[in-house]
Amino acid sequence: MIRFLKISFISLALLSASLVSYAQDTKAQREKKARLEREIAIIDEQLADNAKRSNSMLSNLTLIRKKISNRKSLVEESDRQIRKYSDEIYLKQRQINRLQARVDTLKDHYSRLVVSAYKNRDSRIWYMYMLSSESLGQAFRRYSYFKNLSSQMNDEARKIKAAQDELVMEKEKLAALKNEAQVVKKERVKDLESLKAEEAQADKVVKNLQKNRKTYQKQLASKKKQIDALNREIERIVAEAMKKPGSGGKKQEPVDYKLAEEFSKNKGKLPWPLDGPVVGRFGRQFHPVFRNLELPPNNGIDIAVARGSDVKTVFKGVVKQVFVMPGYNQCVLIRHGNYFTFYCKLKTVSVKAGDKVSTGDVIGMVDTINGETQLHFEVWQNTKPQNPETWLRKN
Repeated sequence: MIRFLKISFISLALLSASLVSYAQDTKAQREKKARLEREIAIIDEQLADNAKRSNSMLSNLTLIRKKISNRKSLVEESDRQIRKYSDEIYLKQRQINRLQARVDTLKDHYSRLVVSAYKNRDSRIWYMYMLSSESLGQAFRRYSYFKNLSSQMNDEARKIKAAQDELVMEKEKLAALKNEAQVVKKERVKDLESLKAEEAQADKVVKNLQKNRKTYQKQLASKKKQIDALNREIERIVAEAMKKPGSGGKKQEPVDYKLAEEFSKNKGKLPWPLDGPVVGRFGRQFHPVFRNLELPPNNGIDIAVARGSDVKTVFKGVVKQVFVMPGYNQCVLIRHGNYFTFYCKLKTVSVKAGDKVSTGDVIGMVDTINGETQLHFEVWQNTKPQNPETWLRKN
């Protein structure tokens, strides 16, 4: 008995753990799909703005390819969901088959009880049967049999009713699973159709780039000047901030190494300054069409966002400087000991140099520049730029 209880307890625990894991996986899948769909909506908005205001074909291509990447991820998520539904439907059907077999067995047993009760329905037969007993014990057993026959029939009827109710409930669950799976399959078909159209759109932009290489190279040269100017200004500000106190004829603030240590411990855990897809990666990149052409180096990342999005600080610190740069509008630089975070392409700024800020404080709103609503975000340690994606928490 004790062994049976242990086995039952272990089985129940494993089943509960499986159900919890399934619920968590389903929730994570839904959240991922919702995030991918939000990012696609943001990209669609930017592409519409670009069509009206911007002549940057590279920007269009970057956005379209990011959209294609998200769309492929959506299809992959749908495939995973469909496989999971197929497994659930298979297991549910097996459970229904077992329940049906149990109902059939109970009905068979019940029918035998009914036949037996019918044969002995005449009370005189009951009495004769008991009087013909060879002993008092046999007579008592026969009496108990007839007495319990009705009770057994009632018990069996209740068991059949309970099993049939459970069977109906499980069949309803199976139908719901099949309906949900059908919805996901339809979404997958729709995403595949969108993916095909987006890939055709990307091919069209590639052909336009190839036709207008000279025009594009002029745009790229102009963009490079803006990036170089921003990089020089940031390098200057950081170098100035990291000078030893008393050097250079200016009063320097001492480095808050305790704050820097706190910042360092949060690597990979920092919150995002806002919600949106990364459309510009850190470091050296080559042109997606002209493979031998190197793009201007990116000391940070570019995050596409919805119009009017607020920008939030990723960690507590002190606003070091607010300045304006061509192509980047307003920029805010925040110091965290010997670490720095930079937030550029802001339309409005709600802080000033010297202000203390906390994690999650709103410091401004993103601007739309040439049809692009994007935040340029950088992280520096001392005088070296870092890849911001290694510092921010994973989506």
